[in-house]
Amino acid sequence: MTQARAIPVTATLLRRWPLPSAAGIAGKEQRGRVLVIGGSCEIPGAALLAAEAALRAGAGKLQVATARPVATAMAIALPEARVMGLTAAADGELRIGGQALHADAARADALLLGPGMRARPALRKQIARLLEDTRCGVVLDAGALVDTRDMADPARIVLTPHHGEMAALSGVPIERIAADPATIALRYARRSGAVVVLKSATTVIAAPDGTHWVHRGGSASLGTSGSGDVLAGIICGLQARGAGSTQAAVWGVHLHARAGAGLARQIGPLGPLAREIATRIPGLLAAG
Repeated sequence: MTQARAIPVTATLLRRWPLPSAAGIAGKEQRGRVLVIGGSCEIPGAALLAAEAALRAGAGKLQVATARPVATAMAIALPEARVMGLTAAADGELRIGGQALHADAARADALLLGPGMRARPALRKQIARLLEDTRCGVVLDAGALVDTRDMADPARIVLTPHHGEMAALSGVPIERIAADPATIALRYARRSGAVVVLKSATTVIAAPDGTHWVHRGGSASLGTSGSGDVLAGIICGLQARGAGSTQAAVWGVHLHARAGAGLARQIGPLGPLAREIATRIPGLLAAG
């Protein structure tokens, strides 16, 4: 099968593909509700970073479901959110399930699972069950990067692996992924039915229909702990505002990269923190 030519992600492209307009929106309900499911007793901050990024990308309402032992601390650190405590296993990892969580997922306009979580054998089935109750855009990140082939409407799902995570997902050696990321991303997008954001200094965004985009020139300032959680949150926030999963992925990668470049100029290429990336997103969105 002949591979279509990659579409470069540029400012010109995005001007022709504008995000849903905020004109005339008077309240938070119209900007969408995000539910972030993530964190753990050891890594609660990943969910915090992702949740804040979703709000910075323009989502109107926010809920976070995280491990019960850290839920109160999360609610204090993130006063903008409603925080639900989920049962944690002996290792501190979340157990995804329960009537209340399924009901909240069904009300969400965008759903993000995985930041701060570790992969577990039971997680794929738990995620599939949760998504049966939803029709919204979904981002699966970090520990929630699972095979989506039998999930409800996988085309609405965005997967956000780096090269190591893609190797675990696909079974392809990381050396082959690094040598030809576009081909690997496209194959996995077709196989999974989901949009794939294969992250690196050059990021490939691949849709299941074979269309794919490439973003080059990622900043060294983005190579820092928590940066991927912020990207996942930006994409989810754009979904909540009404962007389709493919558009949210392409725009999210672009905004994340521009925020990193701005931090590199302001602070330096090494040393910016992931928590600082999302603060630049509102200005970038306003600038267009």
